[in-house]
Amino acid sequence: MTTDFTEQTATPAVVESFARTPDPRLREILSSLTRHLHDFVRDIEPTMQEWEEAIGFLTATGQMCDDTRQEFILLSDVLGVSMLVETINDRKVPGATDSTVLGPFHVVESPPRALGDTIDYVNTGEPCVVTGRVISTDGTPLPGALLDVWQANELGFYDVQQPGVQPLGNGRGLFTADGEGRFWFRTVVPCHYPIPTDGPVGNLLKAAGRHPYRPAHIHFIAGSEGHIPVTTHIFVADSPYLESDAVFAVKKNLVQEFSEVDDPGQAAEYGVANPFRRARFDIVLHPAAVPS
Repeated sequence: MTTDFTEQTATPAVVESFARTPDPRLREILSSLTRHLHDFVRDIEPTMQEWEEAIGFLTATGQMCDDTRQEFILLSDVLGVSMLVETINDRKVPGATDSTVLGPFHVVESPPRALGDTIDYVNTGEPCVVTGRVISTDGTPLPGALLDVWQANELGFYDVQQPGVQPLGNGRGLFTADGEGRFWFRTVVPCHYPIPTDGPVGNLLKAAGRHPYRPAHIHFIAGSEGHIPVTTHIFVADSPYLESDAVFAVKKNLVQEFSEVDDPGQAAEYGVANPFRRARFDIVLHPAAVPS
């Protein structure tokens, strides 16, 4: 006998439809998604017009994605989902550097660079030197650790946002730590900036009365053999918006001083103009679990 699809029978019917999903984790995810999504719909009781607008919003979000722009990541970011996922996974790697959002402007391969190279091709910003080490949670240096670095320029734009103004690869570099796990590179102090607001996510923020700004930061992905990689940032300590990051990614221990150095000798040693700013950032990786 056919069972009517009602508000009461809807959720059990859909959950049951996934009961024979072969992969147990996928089955768990689909069942939980169904229950929570149905509860959300019952809670807000959308009109048909609102439902159609929601579908249109998601469609437009997908249409905004391309090789250099990921609007769905941006949506996840402004809803706090990206950082919630990061925070949940952080508790599985105690003692390691906190992770933060990947962001919508990561590219697959940054240009390889030697330690001490500059990632700034334009030479229009305030010079800066970033130094640090990659170590394990027990303090052991990790020789040969890889660091993928990317940032906005002094005006708050990434290279992919300004074709013809910034050369592709500006503000990016792939570095290999030395035998003591040390790394250093030259750059410019990044600026705070708005996340892209020319798409559906920007329209959402405007409708909600929220600002789109992120505090100034430099992105890192660090990894070493036998350790769990981390995606993280360092935030410039005197930057605006540290207390109201549009994507909720600021963690206190990732806020670093970009101290001014007025010393011609140090400037010459690092190959930068004097005065300059200097930041230090040590990255701690958690050992990967050994397969049993």
